[in-house]
Amino acid sequence: MSTDAYLALPDEENIFKPLTRQGSSFYLIAALCLGLIATGVYAYLNQLFNGLGVTGMNQPVTWGVYITNFIFFIGISHAGTLISSILRIAQAEFRRPFTRAAEALTVFSLPFGALSVIVDLGRPGRLLNMIRDPQFLSPLVWDMLAVTTYLTFSSIYFYLALIPDIAECRDRLKGKIPGLQYKLYRMLALGWTGDSKQWRVVNFIMSILCVLLFMVVISVHTNVSFVFVMTLQPGWQSAIIAPYFVVGAIYSGVAFLVVIMATYRKVYKLQALVTDAHFNQLARFLTALVLFWFYFTFIEFLSVWYHNEPVHLILFNLKFYERYAVTFWVMITFCFIIPICVFPFPRMRKLPIMVVTCIIVNIGMWLERWLILIPNLTRPRLPYLLGSYGPSWVEIAITLSFFAAIVLLFLLFSRFFPILTVWELREAKEEEKEMVEEYIKLHPGIVGKLAADKGQEPSVSEI
Repeated sequence: MSTDAYLALPDEENIFKPLTRQGSSFYLIAALCLGLIATGVYAYLNQLFNGLGVTGMNQPVTWGVYITNFIFFIGISHAGTLISSILRIAQAEFRRPFTRAAEALTVFSLPFGALSVIVDLGRPGRLLNMIRDPQFLSPLVWDMLAVTTYLTFSSIYFYLALIPDIAECRDRLKGKIPGLQYKLYRMLALGWTGDSKQWRVVNFIMSILCVLLFMVVISVHTNVSFVFVMTLQPGWQSAIIAPYFVVGAIYSGVAFLVVIMATYRKVYKLQALVTDAHFNQLARFLTALVLFWFYFTFIEFLSVWYHNEPVHLILFNLKFYERYAVTFWVMITFCFIIPICVFPFPRMRKLPIMVVTCIIVNIGMWLERWLILIPNLTRPRLPYLLGSYGPSWVEIAITLSFFAAIVLLFLLFSRFFPILTVWELREAKEEEKEMVEEYIKLHPGIVGKLAADKGQEPSVSEI
């Protein structure tokens, strides 16, 4: 039985087709994103010239939408590290179609997390104070170092994994693309020929970065949580807040990745390469994440209720029964009740249902970050009046511009580079070929019987 056919990827042309031409929907979405970005720039200039008074922030609520965005964007970036590096170490095969988009999600979303802090400063020049006069007892300094290190390592890892496919574009698309685009591929491919020495070097460096990124990704969101837990504020002094932040970050990030890859699969007709089975594996993984997230949430509120300390119980009542009750129960519904009714059950794992559920999850996780911040700040321990906060149009416009910029970056990336990691998918086919050949060698009678029963050679899945 011949196994050469298994080396070719099904619908391989669909991976490279977006690099040579784009439909009208591409330009329509890009124009919409640019419009939202322009609105966000106008809003930020308004804030820059008129001060933070144009926002809804006040005393004592000095953190609002911007810091919520900071936590959220840093969180969704963790999906890239989880899928592309941690699952690579664990040799989880279902990761392969998602690695490129996951790595891109990390590199594209992480800067907007950092940018949210700069926007929140009011005067961006204040950021230089952390460089000129760093206070190493402050978690903010370590947060800046962790995020910078994370972005640096993630970008290097992203580029290394991209080099073989850039060389593939250089060789495959010559004469089909503009000269400038071809020169871009030649420059970025760094003379890649695909010989064994180059593969050994790339795999060695990526293996080291996988381990480093695993440590960095934990430290990043731990440091993000320290910004809160090291503050003498009721509701933030919790020993489990660091792992709670990490689990929530991975949960929202993987859900975001499902939406991205389902969209690309639909638009570029990649159903043969990104199958329902791959999304089913992600659904199982999301089931574990939603259970972990609910466990941390339940333990946190159970301990507050049991201790019955008045200062903490005020926040408990605010979220459960009073001013923020609607937001809190919407968050619980979006983050737990709806997902737990979808992800564990094969009949509910239809891709459209999964995509809608994952969008709902990300809305819920943004609300969760909101509820970490705002209720706590409206009940100050210092003798301020009772606080209140609602975001202004400036904050909303800047937030929407950040989301639009991430979408635009994905659009531009898919215009010039394959959204799937072609070399990893071919690697999987090569491993599949070796397994089939080994099975045929060990069980020739079974394979022959399958062929006789079917009247043709059996498929790989049947073997």
